Amino acid sequence: MTEPTIFQDIQKKVNDHDVVLFMKGTATFPQCGFSGFVVQVLQSLDVEFSDVNVLENPELREGVKEFSSWPTIPQLYVKGEFIGGADIVKEMLQSGELKELFST
Repeated sequence: MTEPTIFQDIQKKVNDHDVVLFMKGTATFPQCGFSGFVVQVLQSLDVEFSDVNVLENPELREGVKEFSSWPTIPQLYVKGEFIGGADIVKEMLQSGELKELFST
């Protein structure tokens, strides 16, 4: 059996969970302000999510950026779709789009 590639690992996470946050640190102990912000937003909306700490694996940290073609972390996925990073989450929160996304 061959080792799955990092892209396969990322895709599996995205497929297996409705909401996935690739972040620095964990939901209980974020390691950067942007990751912490997105965790707070998700928690304030009572959204259950899977947190993936990219600091534990350099290959994952770089792989997730290539996977999404997005240069920064955190990265939020909802129902298999890449949503964006902290700036996008903030914009969507302010416009009401984020709450709408989770109410469907």
